[in-house]
Amino acid sequence: HVQLVESGGGSVQAGGSLALSCEVSGHPYDQYCVGWFRQAPGKKREGIASIHTSGDGILYADSVKGRFTVSQDTAKNTVHLHMNNLKPEDTAMYYCAAGPSRYGGSCLLSPPLYSPWGQGTQVTVS
Repeated sequence: HVQLVESGGGSVQAGGSLALSCEVSGHPYDQYCVGWFRQAPGKKREGIASIHTSGDGILYADSVKGRFTVSQDTAKNTVHLHMNNLKPEDTAMYYCAAGPSRYGGSCLLSPPLYSPWGQGTQVTVS
């Protein structure tokens, strides 16, 4: 049974930092990507970062590039998302999900490619 569980959300003032974690239990695929996504009320789900289990495949959406950093702890099957210089527009429910590896260990940030998903964790920036 594959399960992803996010943790680390919360409320922070603009300019602050938060770190999210995504613990993956089971093996969704032999080699796979873990993506971070977010969805604000009334908006569609946005892919913001990804990392491949090899450590490659790191991608960032333009909206978070330079402020967010994705990393993984393979020993703990956990992927982290460190978020700095947070802005009110970063307020959303944040999800992690597992997706298939692409050729060469690359990843994509398209939500339909990813399954299963975690339950989400709320990030609020004021």
